[in-house]
Amino acid sequence: MSTPHKFVLFDLDQTIIPWDTQLVFRSFVLQREPTRRLLTLIFLAFLPLTKLLGTGGMKRVFHSYLWGMSREALQRHVEGFLKEWLPSLIYPEIAARIENYRNQGHHLVLSSASPELWVAGIGSSLGFHTSTGTRFAWPARIPLFPELIGQNHKGVEKVRRLSSLGIHSAQAGFTDSRADLPLLALCEEKFLVNPLSPFRKTGEEKKWTILTPERPWKNRLAFGIGCLRQLFGFWTP
Repeated sequence: MSTPHKFVLFDLDQTIIPWDTQLVFRSFVLQREPTRRLLTLIFLAFLPLTKLLGTGGMKRVFHSYLWGMSREALQRHVEGFLKEWLPSLIYPEIAARIENYRNQGHHLVLSSASPELWVAGIGSSLGFHTSTGTRFAWPARIPLFPELIGQNHKGVEKVRRLSSLGIHSAQAGFTDSRADLPLLALCEEKFLVNPLSPFRKTGEEKKWTILTPERPWKNRLAFGIGCLRQLFGFWTP
């Protein structure tokens, strides 16, 4: 009898890709439809309500830049993003680890808080067997605040979703974020990718493996400026 393959879990944003793909995809779209930059004002107007609306509510507001777009046009943007930008975004060292696990026959699982619409495409491009993200209802014409299907796919919600897919433990897990502690709890081996100082200290104390692939920015200020440019659609890889 053959040995069953083990699961290996990967976060996406700032783990496989050094940026938040929600911002990067936004920049891709705004460069192709620049008049949509005006819709960024809606997101900025709602920022003071972040605590009231929560992460799920603000994620709906964030995607208001897609207001009125057809579902077909959105899909074309996703396909263009995957083809034109994705290859240059990925940490080469992490891509090599993904390839190594795949060659060993492990079942690769991509688990992200970003929208599943493009998380699934990224996972397929990288050879993942299962890809999960935050699910939105994307109707024929995108509303001002797209509806979530279920909960924001973060923290414990990732574990719930994995459990619904029959995944209750894993050989290894990769993340940059403390929010993924519930996900790491499922894993025998734990890997942190460029974690911030407090989380790095946790990893060091617990003797987890810490990976430090080279980031495409020199410091946190440069990272913040890059995110701001992505928000308004003036950033390219």
